[in-house]
Amino acid sequence: MKIKKAVIPAAGFGTRMLPATKAIPKCMIPIVDRPAIQYNVEEAVNSGIKDILIIIGRGQEAVINHFDKNPELEYCLEKSGKIDFLKSIKTIPDDVNIYFVRQRETKGLGHAIYCAKAFVGNEPFAVLSGDDVIKSNVPVCRQLINAYEEFGKPIVGAQKVPENEICKYGSLKVENIHDNYFLCTDMVEKPTPDKVLSLYSVLGRYILTPEIFEILENTRPGAGGEIQITDAMKKISNQNGIIAVDFEGKRYDIGNKFGAIQANVEFGLEHPEISDQFKNYLKNHLDI
Repeated sequence: MKIKKAVIPAAGFGTRMLPATKAIPKCMIPIVDRPAIQYNVEEAVNSGIKDILIIIGRGQEAVINHFDKNPELEYCLEKSGKIDFLKSIKTIPDDVNIYFVRQRETKGLGHAIYCAKAFVGNEPFAVLSGDDVIKSNVPVCRQLINAYEEFGKPIVGAQKVPENEICKYGSLKVENIHDNYFLCTDMVEKPTPDKVLSLYSVLGRYILTPEIFEILENTRPGAGGEIQITDAMKKISNQNGIIAVDFEGKRYDIGNKFGAIQANVEFGLEHPEISDQFKNYLKNHLDI
């Protein structure tokens, strides 16, 4: 069965980005000239997905407004000849459907994904974490879909993380199948040093099958008192194994200050409108 739907959980409070996120949803913080969540939506679209559900929280209507049409603004831009600006707000094709559902309580990523149960139905689906923007030659979502089409199992996007940071992530028990594909038979969320399985960790991208919802229904709160998707996927990996894809791409954690600044600098250096000006500014500012 083809992957036709994607879910983007984006309902978190964004406490690591306060005070900005007191009034602005974390996923709406811009990377150069686009809100972070638009990069995730475009990744899904560029992977061939037409139906996208964004999980939002209370007070995040700005996300809905951003993806809604604005006929008055479009007319004004067209009338004044600002065609490049007009194109910049119409990057999502008209045949792509974007839906929204509110996560009434922020109980973790597992709970956020469970909120998509009615939307998903009985189909496999992609998940793109709203905290993670990934720059890659081939969309990471597409890389995972390719793996699903080969193996027919749940897929996680993974990369190695530094040894001194693995305890902040989830650790995977993996065995290489071929190329950048690994069989994952166990995982642990935020392991203590003696519980680390490997330096491979899931970094914000998944292909899940509908069985995940029944498992999530019976998953107790784990690390941080939240329902962790890692705990639910651990059960699947223990029973039948899942596939971990060591994906090509650079991930930016835009849920923290350094990650957001890093993304703005590196995307800015490649932005066709400002790259030369920005490079000169950095050279002069850093005196290099």
